[in-house]
Formats: sequence, structure tokens, C-alpha cells
Amino acid sequence: MSLVSRGFGRRRSGTTDDRLPPGQYDTGSRFPVLSAGPTPHTPPARWDFSVRGEVETPRTWTWEEFRALPREAISVDIHCVTKWSKFDTRWEGVAVDTLLADVGTRTTHVLAFCDGGYTTNHRLDDVTGGRAWVVDTYDGEPLAPEHGGPARLLVPHLYFWKSAKWVRGLMLTRTNEPGFWETFGYHDRGDPWLEQRYSGD
Repeated sequence: MSLVSRGFGRRRSGTTDDRLPPGQYDTGSRFPVLSAGPTPHTPPARWDFSVRGEVETPRTWTWEEFRALPREAISVDIHCVTKWSKFDTRWEGVAVDTLLADVGTRTTHVLAFCDGGYTTNHRLDDVTGGRAWVVDTYDGEPLAPEHGGPARLLVPHLYFWKSAKWVRGLMLTRTNEPGFWETFGYHDRGDPWLEQRYSGD
């Protein structure tokens, strides 16, 4: 079995404007699916989300509590490290700023952890200041499992592997802890405008 499911192909739409990072192509209406391993199917009744690690007040929300938090609608372009981009994707969810508002921390990094064992690391300033969300709807519908449902991290200014599917929480740390793909040689940050695909880019 392949480690990565490759649900994509190359189709160029002729997009040449300044919204397309270098080396990327516009996938148009398609939304390719790539996953490391099988797709988890966690029902909302068994889902929760936690913020823990080096924080003063750890927090955990059930699905109902999470859904009751202040919500935002987000329309953003997304860019996959496999070189496809998708414009004007529409999501709804809770800002990471909201989730971290009351925990109290002086850390500099965060590790997102997920069902299935997947992790990805971030600098704290890449997921705060209105730059990241935990989303549970896509295009007006509940987020499908193949796209990370019931909820995924959305960090649209970085390559899409940084927007961890099936997210269950954030671990705040004082040191950088590489996540799943980062330990296999992917770039630690993943800025598509700098083509930070692999370590050393």
C-alpha cells in the first residue's frame, strides 16, 4: 500500500495572476485528496479538541462546546506541496486565537495532533493573529472525512500539509518539534511563495 494516496493530476487552467505561487498550477473546480494512511471516521459524539502542553490552563471542548464558540467564515486560496492550488475555497470554523485566548502561554511553537497519529509543527505566530482556524464546514456543508472532517486545521498561507486533517488538539511547546512529514524531509515551515517544499529549500 502506498503511504500517500494520490488523488490528483495535472490540469492547467491558464491562471497567471499574482494569486498563484511559483511552481503551482490551478486545479480549477477539483479538490484533490491526499492522505498519509487510511481515513479516520470519528463521529462528532466521540470528538473533542484540546489545548495542552506548556499552558497555564489546559482546555478541552466537546463537539457541542466547540460548535458553540464564536465562529468565522473564511474564503481563502490553498496551495498543496504537490503543486496544485485551489482558489476561493470557503470554510467556517473557530479561530485558533479564540481557542488560545484563555489558556495562558509564553511558548513559541505548537504541534497539531490528529486522529490517525498525524502531527505537524508550527511557529506560534503562524497560527495566531488571524492566520489559522479549526474548521468544520467546507463550501457550506459539514467537512467530509476525506478532507479532514469532522474538523481540520486551516493555515492557508502555508502549504496545505500544514493544515492538518482530523485535528484533535494543539500542544504548545517552547521548542520546535518536527511533525510527521517534517521528519521525512519536508520543510519545517512550508511557505508556498518561497517554495519551501523540502528541507534546505
